[in-house]
Amino acid sequence: MNGLTGTKHSSPDADLSFAALALPLVGKVNSMRRKSLVLALIVVLLVVAGGWWWKSRAATRGDASAATAGAGGASGPAGMQAVGVVTALRRDVPVVVEASGTVSPINQVDLRAQTTSTIRDVLVKDGQTVAKGQVLFRFDDRADRANLDKARAQLARDKASLSDLQRQYERAKELLAQKFVAQSAVDTAQASLDSGRSLVDADDAAVQSAAVALSYNEIRAPFAGRAGAVNVWPGSLVQASATGTPLVNIVQIDPIAISFNLPETELAPVLQALRPGADGARPTPPEVQVVLPTIEGGPARGKGGRNGEPVVRGKLVFVDNLVDSTTGTIKLKAEFDNAQQKLWPGQYLRVRMTLRSIADAVVIPQAAVILRGSDRQVYVVGPDKTAQLKPVKLRYTFGEMAVVDGVDAGAIVVLDGKQNLRPGTPVRTQPAAVNPAAAARLAEAAEAASASTSSSTSAAASASSGARVGAAAGG
Repeated sequence: MNGLTGTKHSSPDADLSFAALALPLVGKVNSMRRKSLVLALIVVLLVVAGGWWWKSRAATRGDASAATAGAGGASGPAGMQAVGVVTALRRDVPVVVEASGTVSPINQVDLRAQTTSTIRDVLVKDGQTVAKGQVLFRFDDRADRANLDKARAQLARDKASLSDLQRQYERAKELLAQKFVAQSAVDTAQASLDSGRSLVDADDAAVQSAAVALSYNEIRAPFAGRAGAVNVWPGSLVQASATGTPLVNIVQIDPIAISFNLPETELAPVLQALRPGADGARPTPPEVQVVLPTIEGGPARGKGGRNGEPVVRGKLVFVDNLVDSTTGTIKLKAEFDNAQQKLWPGQYLRVRMTLRSIADAVVIPQAAVILRGSDRQVYVVGPDKTAQLKPVKLRYTFGEMAVVDGVDAGAIVVLDGKQNLRPGTPVRTQPAAVNPAAAARLAEAAEAASASTSSSTSAAASASSGARVGAAAGG
């Protein structure tokens, strides 16, 4: 303290101590200010996000309300649900099994030489159609023809000797009767005669053998068919061999067969279709259809295939006597008339076989059937325009169609929109868009059933006519 001025002075150490105490307080104040700014910024962001969410929710509610209003307008008054419907049809539906088959010739042969010789004439061309018995190849037959002539000459000489021996024997018997010769002379003449006869028989066999050898110099078609590639030319040396290159291959084209396999589970219906009737009438073989490939991918309309492809019809002719235990399948074969050569050996085609027909069947699209566990149901539109749930039983399915029990023919069945229905829901009906392939399959089934019925009727009429003829003959 200064007495003159009254001024109070502090020491430097005291100032430094105050500054040291003040600095932490300033830092805490600055830290609190930063935290406040961060909190304020977070609050602002939350407010902005909340406003955006509320606005989006309001817009979504508005769209949903508009959609609901639109749906209500489409469904009709009083909330009627729009559905697509089809009419249950009554048809005769054939029961058909399908498999992949291979076209195979009924007869096929590799022609080979049966003698060693040189080819003189080739009378067949690659791919030529040949008739039964037609000469296809001729060999150099000079040696075999000479052997035949030699055998014939030997036969003629021995026949002349046999005639002389016959005369000597007759003379010996006359002399024996006159007692001019002993019995031994007659016995000797008899032995010479028997020897001459045996020699003639041997010569005759030699002639036949030479004739057979000569016949080997002509190769003929054993049946009518089509020749493959010709593998020899005039002047070629051929030898009798079972393993060498064949001269030519011939296959029978008309009629022709298709081999196919079915699961053993289908064997019982196949055998049932082949059993005679109760009156012992001969069964009509099941019809087998083959869908042919179209030219350049263009469908041949109106030909009977599912998509308009041409169809060839045949009949079942063979069921194997064993089930293949490895694959669990049974081999079958069908025969087809093939005058137009639409089927070609080695082709791989789809085969359909009609085993029987379900008469007066009720048919609906498979898509109309609702599966709930092991139960199957359909929605049917009643007279009061409400959807009624009906249980059904699937009897048979083909393509996209199904034969069912539990629905009457003519019933209005819901196909589209059934997922939005409950029993008793009011509905507004409109025709459903049926798959064209399903419609074609239904038409095809009706046609096949009609054809099957016609063939069965014809067979029954033929059998009845035959019975009448037999009865008349017996009477």
